[in-house]
Amino acid sequence: MNQPTTTSLRRALRREVPSTVGLLADAHDFTAMRRYATFPFDDHPAYLRQVEGLLKALATQGGHTTVALFDPEEYAQYCEDTGIDPNRPASRSRYTAELAADGARVTYTGQPMTALVPTLVDTAVRRATWEYATTLLTDTGDCAACGQDIGRAAFAHASRLLMRLLEAAGPGTHHLVCSVPAADEQLLAALHATCDDDRPIELDSDETAEFVTVLAAGIALESPGGVVLRTTNPGARDRLHGWRLTHGSLIPLTEAEVFSAYCTDARTGEPLSPEPHVDYRAGFDLTPEADDWPTHP
Repeated sequence: MNQPTTTSLRRALRREVPSTVGLLADAHDFTAMRRYATFPFDDHPAYLRQVEGLLKALATQGGHTTVALFDPEEYAQYCEDTGIDPNRPASRSRYTAELAADGARVTYTGQPMTALVPTLVDTAVRRATWEYATTLLTDTGDCAACGQDIGRAAFAHASRLLMRLLEAAGPGTHHLVCSVPAADEQLLAALHATCDDDRPIELDSDETAEFVTVLAAGIALESPGGVVLRTTNPGARDRLHGWRLTHGSLIPLTEAEVFSAYCTDARTGEPLSPEPHVDYRAGFDLTPEADDWPTHP
């Protein structure tokens, strides 16, 4: 029996080491990095091709590779805070290692750059939305009337509302979107769920946390937000429902309001053609519970 060589052992060990590649997703960020003399690229498309080649090479080694969104402004601030030189490759490597722990990132599974870049950007946007909504909840403080933590109570209430909505929606594949206006931006969160009478509801934990946090922010801030639901079942027309967030409750929209919401251009106000094979329906009632949101949050 042949004994493993030093080289083969090192290769085996290399497969146990995860890799993280920092990616400059758009031309603006790429241009910002060109201020550093040690950054060797001068063309963004060529840079993306080189990154893709690196990712493919790492994949052939059998290890786990993630791609993190590299933000030049945050990188410059990181270097200033840590006292390191931003014009050194080692500094970029150190910052990328930090991104591997707590930055926006996706796992590389061989997807082309045309799919990887939009997914990474979407992940970063979702993460920023979740962090901002979390900050809003944290800053709400305690209720002057009852002393409870408003953010914590709003999150618990939003979780209950979501489960009641999914249970009432019934079997099918559901796509939900929650929209809440905040002081600095419009908060949006999307959630996919699969419901079956014979199995528990299937939810993505990250999407669920983001959705509930945004909904909770709307509840805690008493913002005039809303939730829309699209349900798909094989062999049937899609169903669209909608609710208005008012004083901690999801109030059903009428069929006409749902139709108007989906068939009006939000930017111009011009009517849009209805989608084929889609039914626009009123939101269904969500039975209140005894511990629903208090009237004095």
